[in-house]
Amino acid sequence: MRIRSMILCVSNAVLCAGAFIATGIQIALGAPLLLPSTPYRYLVVEQELPIALQEFGNNLDIRVSISAEVKGRIRGRMPDLAPREFLDRLTNLYNLQWYYDGLVLYVSAAKEAQTRLLLLGPISFETFTAALDALNISDERYILRPAPGNGLILASGPPRFIALVDETLNGLVAQAQARPRAVETPSRESVLMLFRGSSETIVRGGRPEAPSSFDTPRQDGVTSIHAPGQR
Repeated sequence: MRIRSMILCVSNAVLCAGAFIATGIQIALGAPLLLPSTPYRYLVVEQELPIALQEFGNNLDIRVSISAEVKGRIRGRMPDLAPREFLDRLTNLYNLQWYYDGLVLYVSAAKEAQTRLLLLGPISFETFTAALDALNISDERYILRPAPGNGLILASGPPRFIALVDETLNGLVAQAQARPRAVETPSRESVLMLFRGSSETIVRGGRPEAPSSFDTPRQDGVTSIHAPGQR
């Protein structure tokens, strides 16, 4: 009789997809990946690593995206471990990285890790990291640090982590650029010229100045002159 998926899951608590129990205080690892605290027991007979990871997600009702670069075979019996410890053990044994974004558990090979220099632009590093924390994107396992004095940050980690970091920064920059900026309006001074016969009186800013006389008589009237910058 063929053994389906080569895995025997003994603990009924593990098979219960909805039994998510927090496992205590941990460092910030992206969105909270809540896993049962009961042991996740396996009897593995020559199984491909991607299949074991996919079954891990199926048994715990977690969507798993496995990179094509994740390769290897599991041989023999795995020790009885809590699900989180089981995932970390596979990560260490097969040189993998994992990242959970709140919807999907992404598993990739460590060689797929990306490193980027990102330009902060009008955004401060503190504002950027606060946004990452609020969105449950921050992950202390992966690098995110500012370069001194030039508005750059260094980000390094698995592809999904880097993609979310990049998207968040682009969104913050676009938001900052879309805000209306206060424009300083130069002070404007009104100037009136009053003509009475051959004399001219200039009223500047509401205050009359000394009249001037002309040899050629002019018709009485008022002329408005705008200061520079007025139309």
